[in-house]
Formats: sequence, C-alpha cells, structure tokens
Amino acid sequence: MGKNRKSKRQLIRDEKRAKKRKRELADDEERAAKRQHHDRDETLLDSGGLNNDYDPTADFIPFDDDEPSASAANGNRGPRGGNFEREFFGMLADQEQEYFRHADELLELNDFPSPEDRHLFLQNVYREARGKELKLASSQSCSRLMERLILLSSAKQKKRLFGAFAGHFMTLVTHRFASHCCEKLFLMSAPVVTQELSGGGDENAETGEADGAEDSEEVTEAMNTSMEDLFLLTLDELEEHLSFLLSDRYGSHALRVLLVVLSGRPLDQAGTKSLLQGKNKEYVTVEGASAASSGLNSQTRAVPSSFTSAIEKIIADSTANMDATALRVLAKHPTGNPTLQLLLDLELSLLAKKKKGNASKEDNANKDDQGHSSEVTLLERLVPDAPASFADEKSQACEFVNSMLYDPIGSRLLETLIAHCPGKIFKGLQANIFGPRIQSLLRNDIASYPAIKVLNRLSKENLADAVQKTLPELPSLLERGRLNVIKTFFERCSVRGATAELNSLLQALTTACGGNWKYLVPKLCPLDEAEPAGRPDEKKFQQPDAKNKAALLSHGSQVASALLTIPGQPSKAIQNSLLSLSTEQLLRLATSSAPTATVLLNALAAPPQIPHFHKLLVAAMLPNIYDIAASQHGSAVVNAIISAPSRGEGVAVVPFHLKENIMAQLERRERDLRSTWLGRNVWRTWRGDLWTHRRHDWVRWAKETDPEGQRVAAMPAVKEEKKVSGKKKGNGKPAAAGLEEKKGRGGENNKSYDVSGFGHELFTAAAQTRQFLGPGTSGGEKEVGGGNGSGKGKGMGNGVAKDRAKVKAEAEAEAEAEIKGGGKRCV
Repeated sequence: MGKNRKSKRQLIRDEKRAKKRKRELADDEERAAKRQHHDRDETLLDSGGLNNDYDPTADFIPFDDDEPSASAANGNRGPRGGNFEREFFGMLADQEQEYFRHADELLELNDFPSPEDRHLFLQNVYREARGKELKLASSQSCSRLMERLILLSSAKQKKRLFGAFAGHFMTLVTHRFASHCCEKLFLMSAPVVTQELSGGGDENAETGEADGAEDSEEVTEAMNTSMEDLFLLTLDELEEHLSFLLSDRYGSHALRVLLVVLSGRPLDQAGTKSLLQGKNKEYVTVEGASAASSGLNSQTRAVPSSFTSAIEKIIADSTANMDATALRVLAKHPTGNPTLQLLLDLELSLLAKKKKGNASKEDNANKDDQGHSSEVTLLERLVPDAPASFADEKSQACEFVNSMLYDPIGSRLLETLIAHCPGKIFKGLQANIFGPRIQSLLRNDIASYPAIKVLNRLSKENLADAVQKTLPELPSLLERGRLNVIKTFFERCSVRGATAELNSLLQALTTACGGNWKYLVPKLCPLDEAEPAGRPDEKKFQQPDAKNKAALLSHGSQVASALLTIPGQPSKAIQNSLLSLSTEQLLRLATSSAPTATVLLNALAAPPQIPHFHKLLVAAMLPNIYDIAASQHGSAVVNAIISAPSRGEGVAVVPFHLKENIMAQLERRERDLRSTWLGRNVWRTWRGDLWTHRRHDWVRWAKETDPEGQRVAAMPAVKEEKKVSGKKKGNGKPAAAGLEEKKGRGGENNKSYDVSGFGHELFTAAAQTRQFLGPGTSGGEKEVGGGNGSGKGKGMGNGVAKDRAKVKAEAEAEAEAEIKGGGKRCV
C-alpha cells in the first residue's frame, strides 16, 4: 500500500479509472456544448443578447467556469488543511427519497406478513439501490437504510458496496452521514476476512440477488476480489491523508474502525466500543442480522499478515511528519487523542509479539538488513531516550509525562502508555516520576487515574511502599471521593498476597468510617443521605462534595463488593456491617440503585465468614421482601435467594424454611406482584404457579440447588426402647447394634427417605420401611445379633424378636400417620 510501490492490481485499476474519467469528461463536454448552443439560440431569439441574468425560478443554475476556485470558496475542499477535493454525489429524487424512507421504516418495524414477503421486499430494495449507493450513504434521511442494508448483506453484496464506494472513500469517511455507513461496512466485513482465510464461503446468502449486467467494471471487479484485497485497496486511497484523518471529526472514527479490523481484536468488547464511537452515537440495528458474524465479533479474529504490515505502515505514515510539539498538541486534542491511544496500543502490542517471535538469529539479521530496527517508533517520539531520560526533570520525556498528568484529555494517553509500555520503561516511570509522589498524585482528581494504572503494575515490595505512604492520606481520600483508589489498593494487595498491608488498609478504612465495622457499608454506600437526583444541567467539573453523587455511590459500592471478594477480615468486616443494618437501610440498599443492589448480590454469593450469615441477612430482608421484589434493582436480589442452596458447608446457604416463608409472603401479594413486569419476573423465577397448584413439585424443584446427597429428608431415627442385656453368639452385639448394621447394608436408598409431606413419597417410604424391617430368616445370616452366623439363628432370643417386631410396627404407624396428616415435613 506504499505510495511508490503500488500493486499490479492497483495499477490496472487506476488505468481503468483514468479511462472512465476521460470518457465521462468527454460526455460532459459534449452535453455542455449542446446545452450552451441551445441556450444561445433561445436567448438570441428572445432578447437578442447574450448577457442577460439567469432566471431565478429555473431548476438548473450553471456554475462558473472557474470550478476549482468556486468549489474551494463553497467549502468543497477538505476543512482544516485537507488537501483533497470533496465530492458531491447528487441528491435523490423526491420519489426515490420517499420510497427509501418508507423502506427504512418497514425494516425498522419488521412488520411483514411472512418471511417470504420480507425476502422479496429486500430483493426489491437492493435492486432499487443499485447505482444509488453514494447518494443513499450521503443522504441524511436514507443513510440509516444503507446501514441496515449493510447489516443484512451477504459477502458478495458487501463486496459490491466496496466497489461502488471505490475511489470515493476519502469523501465518504469524512462525511457526516456517509462515515457511519463506511464504519458499518468495515465492521460487518471483518468476519468475512476470517472466513475467507479459513476457506469458508458465504453463509448469509438469503438476501442475494442475481448479478445484473448494469454493474460497472469496478463493481464487477470488486465482487471477484478477496475481502483482504478490498481492505488494502481502501487503505491505498486513504494513505495520503492519514495525518488529516487523525483529528477529523468523522474520519478519525473510520480510521479507528479500520485499525481495529486490521488488528483482529474483538469488536464487541466494551473498551473497543468506547474507542470506536461516542457516548451519544445512534445504534442502528435491524431484525435478522447475521448471527454468525456476531459470534466472530465477540472473539479474537485471525487476520492475514498483510494486515499487520498495514498497521505498521499506518503508524509510521500518520506520525512521520509530526515533531514533539505536534504530538503533544494531538495528545490533548479531543478527537485526536483516542486515535493516538489506539495507535500507541497497537504499536506496543506488535512490539511485544515481535520480541516473543524473534528468537532466531535469522529474523534479527533480516530485521537489521531491512532497517526496521533503526526506525523511530511512536513510543520513542513521545518519550525520547526513555527510561534514562526520566531521571532528568528538564528532558523532553519527563516534560511530556508531567504535562499529560494533570490534563483531562492527555492523561488518558498516559494511562495507555503506562498500561502497555515495556517493563524497563515502566520501572523508569515508577522510580523517577510516580514513586516519590504517589500519595499526592492519588489525591488529585485527574492524576489519580494514571497513578491507579501504576498501582496495577507494581510489585509486592513497591506496592507495600505505596501503601505505607498513602495510609495517612486514607481519610482524605475517603473525604475527596477517591474511592476507586481505595478499591485498587485492596484488590492489588489481595492479588500480590500482601496480608499485612491488607490489615493495615482495613484498619485505616474502619477508623476513617467511624471506628467500627458496622459503619463501613453506611459510609461507603451513603444510606442516611437523601437519594441523589440526577440533574442533566450539572457541570462536568465541580468540587468533590457536589460532584455526581451517583458516581460516588457507584464507587463506594464497588469498594464494598471488592472487600466481599477478599477472604478473611475484609469480607468478614463487610458481612458484619451488613448484619448491623436496620430493615429500612437494607430496603434502601436493595432498591436505591443498581450498584448498591450489587453489594447484596455479591454478599449472597460470597462464602460466609460469620456463622449463619446468609440466614441472618435473608431474615432481615424478610419483612420488606415484597417491596424489594417489586423494585427495579431489588428484584434481582430476590431472584438470587432462590438460587442459593439450602444445605452445604463453606458455601452460601439459605435455609429452606426461609424460602418457604418468602414464597408465602409473595403469594399473599400475588395480585399486586403480577401487575408489574418486574413482579411477574420474580413470580416466574420463584415458580409461583407451581407453589400454588402443586406444592410437592415446588419443594422438589426448590431443592434441586442442594447437594445431590442432601436433596431429600433423612428417615426418622429409630428409637431404642429396649436393649438386650445378654450377649449373642458371635461378637455379642446388642439388638440395636444389629439393626444399625442391617441399615448400613441396606444400600444408599435405605439411608434416607423423602417423607416431606406428600402422598406418593410417603407410600414409597412406607414400602421401603417394610422392606427394611421385613421378616427374618431362619438361616445363620448375621441379621440382628451381628455374630458370625454359626448359631443358625438359635442364639436370637425371643426378646430380640419381639423388639424387632415392635420397631417395625412403630415405623409403619409413623409413615401411615404422616400420610393421613397431610404431609408434615420431617426434619
């Protein structure tokens, strides 16, 4: 994709394009000459002169002869120094615009009688859009339709769009509306590259249409070209304007999309989405989009080696003409900074891969021969001579880092540099810039974010040193709302195994919150203050006390959740604080916001550090269980309770009788609960209808979360009323011992019986009891006495036989009483 070394395919394409332009110019000149001759004749006939003004009501107003100057005056050239001529593709006719607008509405509503009608409708839309792709993409009202068509397009149709856009990509990616269509085309075509690389074909051909003879040569050529070559040809068009695209309002987003596609990174990650689009970008979707491509978007994609070379070329070309001042300005530019972040991230990732792959000497020799090792990377342009230059405060690298630390935009680039830079550069940064003043940087509203990235990479010794420096500042951090700093300290100390520092941090946090564990949750998740009301007119930069209380609440909830994940004293402290809350405070914690409800969800899932913690917590929520279930955020908490097992060791356990009590309370308010969507969701999750109509099935379903061996109740223990004083033949065990041995040999099914109160289960239990206490044999089997069997049954006294018959009768009577009693659950 170099400027001076175009591929053979590109040269042939340029030649065809030049011939096409010559033909179009000749046709335009011929039409213009005929029109001019016709207009001159009409003017001579009407007024006898040639200098009359044009009719203001005419449909067509001819341009001046000096079109380049007029175009530049009207803004048809690229803004802010762009050296390209912006094209105008014309406008759709009123009838066409109305048709496409109506098609867009139908696709959005997806209101079709049958799938066949929808398929036929899409074929007609594709046929009508052929030849009008550029007008549709640049139309304010129809560009959304083009995005939906791209979502529904097959691989061949995407290639056709590449061919239709070929030669105009620079204008399209910098256009307000067409840029979104280009981004969508790049994103949806990325999985096609992976499929072609693995030898797969087009899987989404349901909307395909027959190739028409009206396609231009470029479109026909594009349909026969691989998607890899189409991406590289697109980069050839944008290559001369990469520096301009870095900071262009619309072009920078398209460039970021191209870089992510070339890198093979997942397209659905949260971090990737935040780089590719702004917070207010409209998300255009359509029913029936390809599910296969969405599966590939969520995972790392395989890309050809040419894409890696293209990324290196983009990084080199886009920053080749920039000095240190220009890079510093770009780093603080609102639009250029995210693009520069992505370039730096990709470069550092490629460098790391090269270090792992360059184990052989031949690769290193080839690298030296090609001169790549002597090239100045983007990292070296940002921080020259690092890490040695960090020791000099007046060096260019040190000045760059210090100037970015306190800048709201530049600090984000510094975060990327700290997170991905090589170890030796990070050590220089930590030792000379961040380490000596880490406690003051963590107090600052802006510099705390790069400092947090430093904490994430510190070793155990350096982390312990940072903790000791910051401990005196912990009350100040809590007061200033630097709760994300506190959370990072706890998480990193847990990961590094710094137990002593964990205890010191917990003690300092407890002191700052009031000196007792019970004040932790009320302080971190302010439960005694008024609920924060989000105001859209709040200023972005305010003092910490008045700044975005919802965000502070979220950060405090994250601290509490982080402590719950750390076993030992941190988790015990939060569990103790939760049990100290009143029922009103628990109600507000569960219903006020999603972050606070997450604290309860994590508490229900965490292993207990306090005996019977989950039982006590659920019992405290029981009086307000309906209000929690009917709320937006608390409904998830109630749903989590039924998922917890009722028995077990070392895990979250909610006793079964508490689940029954919750279900009984929900049943009393069934009508109110089912009147809302959230209530119906809780009722379905708890199987309310099953509880109402078939309670024994509900009990069996509710116990499915228990360990497999504890899902049924144990058989009632046999009361030993009479013991045989004399010894029997053999080892002389008493009769009760013999019964226990018989029970032990009865198999797994005889160890416990489900007599949980329902007819067919109790009949089964009675039958098993009869089988267990069946008539004895006259042989010498070791049944009751437990002897060696040599007595042939003669050693069994009459008292033992009577005792056995009595036990049998009592067990059968108990089982039949349970059946008649309506099924009282045995514990």
